[in-house]
Amino acid sequence: MQISKITSALVALQTVAAHTVFTTLLINDVNQGDGTCVRMPLNPPTATAPVNDLASNDMVCGFDGTNGVARVCPAPKGAKLSFTYRLYPDGSQPGALDPNHKGPCAVYMKHVESAINDTGVGDGWFKVWEEGYDEGKRQWCTEKLIHNDGILSVKIPDGLAGGYYLVRPEVLSLHESDKTPANPQFYVGCAQVFLDAPATTLPKDTVSIPGYVKISDPEVLFNIYTPKFPYKPPGPAVYQPGVSASKEIAATAKPTEEQIPKGVVLTNANWMGIEVPQFSTADGCDQAAEDCWAQSKVCFDTAPPTGSANCKIWEAKCEGIRSTCKNPAAGVPSMGKAPTQDPSPPATASSSTAPEPKVNVAQVKSAPGSTPSLPVSRSGGCGSSTLGETCKGSVFGDCCSEHGYCGKMPSYCGLGCQKDFGECRKSKRDGRFIVR
Repeated sequence: MQISKITSALVALQTVAAHTVFTTLLINDVNQGDGTCVRMPLNPPTATAPVNDLASNDMVCGFDGTNGVARVCPAPKGAKLSFTYRLYPDGSQPGALDPNHKGPCAVYMKHVESAINDTGVGDGWFKVWEEGYDEGKRQWCTEKLIHNDGILSVKIPDGLAGGYYLVRPEVLSLHESDKTPANPQFYVGCAQVFLDAPATTLPKDTVSIPGYVKISDPEVLFNIYTPKFPYKPPGPAVYQPGVSASKEIAATAKPTEEQIPKGVVLTNANWMGIEVPQFSTADGCDQAAEDCWAQSKVCFDTAPPTGSANCKIWEAKCEGIRSTCKNPAAGVPSMGKAPTQDPSPPATASSSTAPEPKVNVAQVKSAPGSTPSLPVSRSGGCGSSTLGETCKGSVFGDCCSEHGYCGKMPSYCGLGCQKDFGECRKSKRDGRFIVR
């Protein structure tokens, strides 16, 4: 592939479908911090990509979602939980979701022994809220999501057992469900929560994720362009306290996982900056600075796609300690205090629709004679349907079809195949494109 061809292809990608991702948890309207207690994709360029494989473990908490994060957020009984969705994970531009992405929303919960260590895969999930199409207002849940600054809010069911939970918001876009093959797009993530409640009741009827929905289900194949209402959202019925079947479990012991260690003065998502040891000598200052920089590296290395704003604040703290080494008797600057008066995350993005992502061709650079590398598709999309992702090396197949999907069959590798974003080969027999 020639560099000029890639550049041309990237120019053609200046306008693409804008996706979304769950970034921020609020408890009783208190922002817990961007990425805090949230399992989300770790790769910023593809963080907003949808889950297309309904049978994969990615359906549980999204890409990278089977791995827990270091923080668990406490919530009182009956708390209001709000989930922020963004077009841009770091909130650098406003918007929640492309208006053309229409479909239902839901929130699921799962009681677990450990919110950090449980993968979430398998049975135990129950639905606590859903919204499909509001025939009175003629709006899909996704349209309401956009109008509400990208925030979904639910109340934790009354009488629900205390303990650790994975809480899973779900947004489903049906805008490509009428295609062949159908492409329902799920946007899911998980919040790690400890419910501080004395109750011991859980729903008796639960579902498995993956498994609760299949690609053949009419709810995910619904045609929003020629709709036949009413529409029923996918998955089980919503759990109703006192109405739905329930069971009793043993009372949960006091929480341990969400405790913030003593000495933490700053956080960034799930990273926690612990105050360095006090010093009064040059050697002590050097050791404190080394400790600070080591923590700074961890902060940047583990920062999720929501950003590393507070890592930069911590970095400034390290610079301050280093400068103090000229007069070590002064000790740690602002010992035990947060490096800033307001380390909170940026305000929730506006609900207005953000400009669709663009590729800055000037940023595509390569050494002379080399070929710029493209990110390998993890969502099954490619070419004009993504920000330049290639199918070559993708688990879905090496060919990028005319319609922007990765696959192995002739319909993906044949006529119209996007050769700049995957393999396309011709048969010597009849000159047509086939897979080998």
